[in-house]
Amino acid sequence: MNLLILDSQAEEYRRALEPEFPELVIRACKTENEVGDFIEKAKFLLTFNISDPLIRKAVNLEWIQALGTGVDAILGLPSLPKGVLVTSTRGIHGPQMSELAMLLMLALTRRFPDTVRNQDKSVWDRWPAELLWKKKVGIFGLGAVGEEIALRCKAFGMTVYGINRSGKGAGAVDRMFGLDGLLTVAREVDYFIVAVPLTPETRGMVGAEVVSAMKPTAFLLNLARGPVVDEKALIRALESRTIAGAGLDVFNEEPLPQGHPFWKMKNVIVTPHVGGTSTFYVSQVLPIFRENLRRYLKGERHALINVVDH
Repeated sequence: MNLLILDSQAEEYRRALEPEFPELVIRACKTENEVGDFIEKAKFLLTFNISDPLIRKAVNLEWIQALGTGVDAILGLPSLPKGVLVTSTRGIHGPQMSELAMLLMLALTRRFPDTVRNQDKSVWDRWPAELLWKKKVGIFGLGAVGEEIALRCKAFGMTVYGINRSGKGAGAVDRMFGLDGLLTVAREVDYFIVAVPLTPETRGMVGAEVVSAMKPTAFLLNLARGPVVDEKALIRALESRTIAGAGLDVFNEEPLPQGHPFWKMKNVIVTPHVGGTSTFYVSQVLPIFRENLRRYLKGERHALINVVDH
């Protein structure tokens, strides 16, 4: 049985797995150029993404363990073999995603980019600090990431509004809404955080109506997927200052093209889709993948963790 690991940290995964699973032949590749004809033999694949020309050659593939939560890129492959099982690492990204949310809110609220620009120019300029304390935050999507964000917001003394399909809340949420409450929350909160998976339903859901409902002092954070937010509507709102600013980790096109308006906007913080990353990512992934491997090898395919319907 052959396992292909396709990731920049592939060697770390291989070294951890080989002693525990001697029955596997493991090929660790940092890039697709290193894969060669092993893709034709691979039964299992551990990766974030793979190109369609390469997946087309995966004639013996049975299972893909995605390294991320969002698997839209994998499921969208035209040549993905039918019947291939796909599992995700949903549930591990709460610490890093919630810390990025707090970083962006603090930086936007306290005008930290202006402070850095002033330091570059040796300018001593002071202003009263806005606080997160007593502010209202709306979190669209209350999975593992959204719940972690809510907990950290409560630690800062914020009032937390939650939005999800069921309208049922988590412990750190003060007020819960279903999807029909999207506009209500957008009108009331000081920070609107998008943390919902990209699905056909959520694509473009944070559109012009939602963005225009936000207060002129409010900030939008997108930590989910670029297409969940109507980018053109957001650009118009930022340029006209009908909202105060945005912290964006995801975009319609990645890498964000040179010349894109977001690069030059003083009221926008751009981060290059790093919300889910961390220096301990391998140790976060391994417990899920190890357990899924054990179950699969015992014939318990139906019992794998985080199976994705497709």
